[in-house]
Formats: sequence, structure tokens, C-alpha cells
Amino acid sequence: MATRLGIDIGGTTIKGALVDVASGTLTSDRFVVPTPKPSTPASVVEVATRMVDRFDPEGSVGCTFPGVVKQGVTLTAANVDKGWIGADAQALFGTGTGRPFVVLNDADAAGLAEMTFGAGVGRDGLVLMVTLGSGIGSALFLDGKLVPNSELGHMELDGDEAERQASERVRVVGELAWDVWGERVDAYFRSLERLLWPDLIIVGGGVSAESEQFFPFVGVKCELTPARLLNDAGIVGAALAASGA
Repeated sequence: MATRLGIDIGGTTIKGALVDVASGTLTSDRFVVPTPKPSTPASVVEVATRMVDRFDPEGSVGCTFPGVVKQGVTLTAANVDKGWIGADAQALFGTGTGRPFVVLNDADAAGLAEMTFGAGVGRDGLVLMVTLGSGIGSALFLDGKLVPNSELGHMELDGDEAERQASERVRVVGELAWDVWGERVDAYFRSLERLLWPDLIIVGGGVSAESEQFFPFVGVKCELTPARLLNDAGIVGAALAASGA
């Protein structure tokens, strides 16, 4: 059984687990810690080091990041410390932990997991994965191939960034009723549909476990489904990336 450590960095928590990359199943308990405040590169690398020490994984470690990642360099940082902008995250994690790291966008990782083991298995055409959490992440697939760093959570919605209107954090902090928040998600998804005309939208993030609460308020024409891996998708996708899958 080939296992890799997947680490999922979010604006609220950082979580990690060992993953069987052949089946997409977690082979250990998840280790979850609050994202440090401030979430500077040094403080987040320290958390990653604790996770590596805890799990003592084989091979490369996969790690997600909530922003644009190109060749291991983090170019944006919407929900973490701005010190990450322009940082060579792959080198920082590798040096700090003494292990080789593969770093990729968090929503892209979740999408890879869903396309390999979840709701996107065998789906061709245009598939859009949207993660609703501290912000809004997106992953775009055309005939199963990832178009990286789409970052559609930052498109404009009602004069502001979509993630400031329709993220899960907005619902929780604003204590919004499901129907009120669902209508915001509907407006966002309809905008995406007018722009991209996807065949399928997969909704991820922790709130995907409660899809029955807000899906009735979303009226897109395309197929809409919750992520099957729920909040583990980022961990699984990170491990897949580390394995070279």
C-alpha cells in the first residue's frame, strides 16, 4: 500500500493525514490544528513540521495552499498572511521539515481528489469544483484535465468579491439563515454558469455535508452535486499530487 502525507492549509484550520493513494482513503486519523494567527510562512511551516514529525511519512509530502501556486511559489494570499505572496513555499516547507514537498492550490487539490475518487469520476466535458469555506476556491477540469489556479471565488458579485458574499465563513459570521445564504450561493453559481456553461458543478468544503440545507435554493441548469470526499478532499488531493498521480 502506497501512502503519502497530505496537508491541507486553510484560513481557519490546517489538517493532515496519511492517505492510501491507490484508493483515496485516509489510513490515519486526521490531525487538525487552528491556522496560526498571524499565519506567516514561519508559523505555518512550524505546523507542517509538527505534522511531518507526527506521521513520519514515506516519500514526498503533498500540501495545499489557499492561493495561486506556480512552480511551488505562492503568488496570492487572500485568507492567510500577505508574507506568503511571492514566497517559494515548496522550498520553505522542504527546508523546514527536511522532506520534499509538492505544493498546489487548495481547490485544485480537492478537485483532483473528486475527479479521481469522488463525484467527478468518469466525467468528461467541463466540470467545475467549488469549495465553500473560509473563502471560495475553484477547480476547473476539461475532459478530466485540470486547468490550474482558476480562482473564481474572486470574481465580482454584487459589487464585491464573491467570497465576501457567499463563502461559508460569511454564513457563519453573519448568522445567515440557510435560505438567505442559499440565494447568495445561487447568484454566484448562476454567474459562473453564464460565464462557463459547465456540465457539472461539484460543491466541496465542510458545508457540502449539509447540501440539503441550501441546494434547494440553487437553480442552475447544469447538474449540481456535493463532493463525496467532503472535507477530506484537500488532504487526499495533496497526497495524490505528492505521489505524482
